[in-house]
Amino acid sequence: MKKISVALVAVLSLVVILSLKEVPVAEAACSPTELSSCSPAITSSSPPSPTCCSKLREQKPCLCGYSKDPNLKQYVNSPNAKKVASTCGVTYPKC
Repeated sequence: MKKISVALVAVLSLVVILSLKEVPVAEAACSPTELSSCSPAITSSSPPSPTCCSKLREQKPCLCGYSKDPNLKQYVNSPNAKKVASTCGVTYPKC
C-alpha cells in the first residue's frame, strides 16, 4: 500500500510540474511586442516588412485578444492594421 501511495504522489507531482511549465509558454506565445516590427506599416502607409509579416502570422491566434484589449484595440482594429494583415496574406479573424 505504501508503494502505491508513493507512486501516486510521484505521478501527481510530475503532472503538476509539467502543467506549470506549460503556462509560461502559452502566455509568452501572445506578446504584442512581437509585432513592433509592424508599427511603421500600421502607423503610416509604408509596406510591411518580411519580419512584420512573419511575426503577424505567428501572432494570428492572439489578434482577437489584442482587439479586445483597451490599450491595443485602436491599433489592431485600425484600417491600416487590416491592410497590413491583408498584404501579409493573414486573414483577419472575426472575433
